[in-house]
Amino acid sequence: MSFDPASLSYNAAGLIPAIAQDETSGEILMMAWMNQDAVRQTLDSGRVTYWSRSRQAFWVKGESSGNTQTLVDFRIDCDRDCLLVVVRQIGPACHTNRRSCFYTAVRDTQEVELLKPESASNSH
Repeated sequence: MSFDPASLSYNAAGLIPAIAQDETSGEILMMAWMNQDAVRQTLDSGRVTYWSRSRQAFWVKGESSGNTQTLVDFRIDCDRDCLLVVVRQIGPACHTNRRSCFYTAVRDTQEVELLKPESASNSH
């Protein structure tokens, strides 16, 4: 059965959340939005492409930073309203220069920083 991006359940703005997961560690790296064309571009190119709501433009992860995401697996949840993109991540995934955007935890009612920014020498 061939896949049609139109078969996904997009929100009223035409977007669907996409969670990026590291192929090796299983770590959740980030969440961003895709529209139907970003889904197509990701599947066609193998380079994860999101839709930037602030810029109203496509955002190929790593195009400007060099911190690329290469698609390894593309998964759809049971309700077809959320995506999991398993990726080969080069460099930090977060714009704060951290490996993951999920670097803050709440423990005993306190926020705890789990990851420090990577040094420039660790970035690609």
